[in-house]
Amino acid sequence: MPPASPDFSSSVKLKYVKLGYQYVVDHFLTLLLVPVMVGILIEVVRLGPEEIVNLWNSLHFDLIQILCSSFFIIFIATVYFMSKPRCIYLVDYACYKPPVTCRVPFATFMEHSRLILSNNPKSVEFQMRILERSGLGEETCLPPAIHYIPPKPTMEAARGEAEVVIFSAMDSLFKKTGLKPKDIDILIVNCSLFSPTPSLSAMVINKYKLRSNIKSFNLSGMGCSAGLISIDLARDLLQVHPNSNAVVVSTEIITPNYYQGNERAMLLPNCLFRMGGAAILLSNRRSERRRAKYRLVHVVRTHKGADDKAYRCVFEEEDKEGKVGISLSKDLMAIAGEALKSNITTIGPLVLPGSEQLLFLLTLIGRKVFNPKWKPYIPDFKLAFEHFCIHAGGRAVIDELQKNLQLSAEHVEASRMTLHRFGNTSSSSLWYEMSYLEAKGRMKKGDRIWQIAFGSGFKCNSAVWKCNRTIKKPTDGPWEDCIHRYPVHIPEVVKL
Repeated sequence: MPPASPDFSSSVKLKYVKLGYQYVVDHFLTLLLVPVMVGILIEVVRLGPEEIVNLWNSLHFDLIQILCSSFFIIFIATVYFMSKPRCIYLVDYACYKPPVTCRVPFATFMEHSRLILSNNPKSVEFQMRILERSGLGEETCLPPAIHYIPPKPTMEAARGEAEVVIFSAMDSLFKKTGLKPKDIDILIVNCSLFSPTPSLSAMVINKYKLRSNIKSFNLSGMGCSAGLISIDLARDLLQVHPNSNAVVVSTEIITPNYYQGNERAMLLPNCLFRMGGAAILLSNRRSERRRAKYRLVHVVRTHKGADDKAYRCVFEEEDKEGKVGISLSKDLMAIAGEALKSNITTIGPLVLPGSEQLLFLLTLIGRKVFNPKWKPYIPDFKLAFEHFCIHAGGRAVIDELQKNLQLSAEHVEASRMTLHRFGNTSSSSLWYEMSYLEAKGRMKKGDRIWQIAFGSGFKCNSAVWKCNRTIKKPTDGPWEDCIHRYPVHIPEVVKL
């Protein structure tokens, strides 16, 4: 007997049942009110002209009542519009593209590792295994000071890297937006591991001769999620300062943080982190509404620092030889998963359609009341967002979020390709991913974007944006010369 063909009827029926359920729940009020309005309209049509005139004449209007009602309506409308939060627009942004001279192919990286760690071949082998499975490509970049043998992580070299990355991104932003330095009202710079005196924000103010009354902030030590923390801070400031422009600069300076010891937990960042940076222009001016690319909808921040394991899972410390490095705990992915759950619990009710919220609530009640072993319902966030920008912290991070959120390969394509082309650029990686989606011509008016970032502490932060207009493929940007080659196939292991 030939094998029976698979029965797809049940799955097809289930699919249409789910679509019908989603439509009914999401449009419940509309489906409820339409029959009522139709019934009222039919009754009005049935009445004759004389009956309608008699009904109108039977209504008695008092001048004082009309004035009081009008005043009350105007008062309520005024309070509503004054208390309504200002719209925050993302006018445009620019990402730093490192020069070809800073590229570090696998062969170069491994040769340097063998020369620097010549007394410890096991550490070299460990780095090779990490690099083989990292998801990085051959075009990622490290700053000039790291290309020396041994590396020269001086203060001067670190400042030099900061100036090149930040000033290049700022110059590009000024060119794209036509913004003048004197028009900047708020400046926020975030860099986790390099915090000199004067600060990086002061360095920017000095370079571009910004106004003396500018409100400037410099955030440090907040990890890879600091970019969204800066966006949240800018949003709060723009709510209380009308008609203002805010510039956010997100970067990580690699030069002083390249670990030269033998501790494996500290060698891991050497294989993943690469140079990069981004400058973002936010505004609450109504005049920027038409040309702005995106509108900020939500920012949700989750901090698990009260837990000791979460607090120490990404920790800067000295090894046994006194060399400073960033230690990554083996519990990192589990802690990140818990932080993500907490963040999803908060952001879910804000973005998910009613159908998904109802299913989640019923499952939760069923687990509490009937059977705790019931499988928890994972909301379908694909119904809430068209695009996902997951922090390109490493292949494991992207794999874990793709699995937990049940995303397709296309949904995580921007994150994987950013990791492959630029590596982990820390807090700026989300903007390279947004730039990838724009370069592919996928950003359409009304599209919703979910940015998810993780950082030391331990933090999981989310930002939700709505595309303000259909964005044409840019002629410049970090993907200008290579977008035609992407997406590329990334093997599980690249043999070195």
